[in-house]
Amino acid sequence: MNCEVCQLKDLEVEHFEIREVLRCILHTIVFHRALGLVRPKDIDLELFDVTYVQCGDVELEKKIDEKIEHFISWVEKHPNKKSQICLSFYEVKNKQPYWFTNKIERLYWEQWYINLNVAQHPKAHSSKSHNSKVVVDPGEEERIARRTAVEASLREVLFQIIKFVNEKKDHVPPIPNSDGVVYFPHEITIPSSSDSAFGMDMIKRMLQTGHPTMLS
Repeated sequence: MNCEVCQLKDLEVEHFEIREVLRCILHTIVFHRALGLVRPKDIDLELFDVTYVQCGDVELEKKIDEKIEHFISWVEKHPNKKSQICLSFYEVKNKQPYWFTNKIERLYWEQWYINLNVAQHPKAHSSKSHNSKVVVDPGEEERIARRTAVEASLREVLFQIIKFVNEKKDHVPPIPNSDGVVYFPHEITIPSSSDSAFGMDMIKRMLQTGHPTMLS
């Protein structure tokens, strides 16, 4: 089985934008890999003029939000570092029993890498003259321009996702025969407390199995 990998365009975001941006990207990917009947729910971002679709699954929303909160905590502890989140889809297979145990392996067939550069911009200071109530913020135009640029980049990422799922179909496995399955099994991997642990985790999977799609 081949594991298709998609490296999404780098995004320059500020700390307060992380939550919305990741929700938008992660839910878009999962929605486009949804199985069976879903209850599509349109979501309008508050920070950007962008709308995306969720599967309408409460447990999925909770799982994604938990991972995002863990990622935000990591960013706060590791400022000024490029950050990456990996969303992996996999199949679950039972290996041949060894002695009295059954071993389960994950066959990874698709991985999405979300790359964020979290900017540490100083807060803009508003100035007010002694005899005036008008707040003058010389950085307002710059922030509007930056927000517009982030919005455009986010749209590019969404189009990149749609293009990828439309072009890459041959590697998608058969639909699992499980009642109530809404989406393929997947996992979201975020950086750990160690700067190199995230990459090392992926390397370990390859070394343990001899193939990047398998994890013993």
